[in-house]
Amino acid sequence: MEKPRILVVDDEERNLRLMEALLMPLGYSFFSANDGEEAIEKVAEISPDLILLDVMMPKMDGFETAKRLKEKDGTAIIPIVMVTSLSGVADRVRALESGADDFLTKPVDKTELAARVQSLLKVKAYNDHMQNYQKALEDAVEKQTGQLRLAFEKIRKASLETIYRLSRAAEYKDEDTGAHTLRMSNYSAAVARKMGLNEKTVESILYAAPMHDIGKIGTPDRILLKPGKLDADEWKIMKEHAANGGRILEGSGAGFIELGRVIAMSHHEKWDGNGYPNGLKGKKIPLAGRITAIADVFDALTTRRPYKEPFSLEKSYAILREGRGSHFDPNVVDAFFAVEDEILRIRDKYRDEDVSFLFKLAEKPV
Repeated sequence: MEKPRILVVDDEERNLRLMEALLMPLGYSFFSANDGEEAIEKVAEISPDLILLDVMMPKMDGFETAKRLKEKDGTAIIPIVMVTSLSGVADRVRALESGADDFLTKPVDKTELAARVQSLLKVKAYNDHMQNYQKALEDAVEKQTGQLRLAFEKIRKASLETIYRLSRAAEYKDEDTGAHTLRMSNYSAAVARKMGLNEKTVESILYAAPMHDIGKIGTPDRILLKPGKLDADEWKIMKEHAANGGRILEGSGAGFIELGRVIAMSHHEKWDGNGYPNGLKGKKIPLAGRITAIADVFDALTTRRPYKEPFSLEKSYAILREGRGSHFDPNVVDAFFAVEDEILRIRDKYRDEDVSFLFKLAEKPV
């Protein structure tokens, strides 16, 4: 077991030699310094378990030395014993205010020295134990937190994959692949970020947007798969999917599912009030619905559907710009075109003909 380290600070060599003679037989490791400045340097070097500190010294006296040591986190717990011939109350009060833990009066009594040193070393050992225990506890908490973070990330990935798979099921009949939900949700996240929404909200939109057409699960195949234009009665039935999606998703305690309900109900609303199911207008349409609307329409324009071949980028862009202020929120349109390069990267990444990536789904938007 390592011997306790005691640092004695005194500007008189004979006092240092006396202390050494008294302490060494007691089984302590002895170190010395001649003034306060040297003492501070020595403390940093050897990290003593106890300091016996003279008061009256050149350069830096004992009061200032004790104060500086007690002000630092790394040295504050080291017990300091003031060794002094000063016996006035004012001097002792000043020593306590400087951080001294105890006093010894010169000339030092051997028995008193042994008792004070032994007592304060026990205090130091206890403080070291508590500090080490706290550090070990913090390390354990940090490790456990890391494990919980990894577990949460696995759950997050599994949740997002489940959302995409179930959303794909709802759209399976009228989409060539499930890549539509991947593209439009990532488009939505990119636009949301450009509009200044915080990352938590952006991620919630990424999670929720795939559920935008969940209500199509109740739409008859004869309407979803019809290759031509829907008649009035068919269109009426088709439009019910927005409200149906809202009913499917309502009542959840999960925030992103509630956001999915909002998106399902609002992504077919139009800025000028001519959308459905509620004919909302302008900013009465939830922002997530306004963002998802342009992502959904852009993907519909640029991909094959039962009733149409894909439009070119130029034609698709022209339709979006034409809808600025009528179909779409002007600010959302501007944000969409401001991240055009990112939109095209997402489009290239999630192509219909390549389905190998479809369920690597917990990525951030590209």
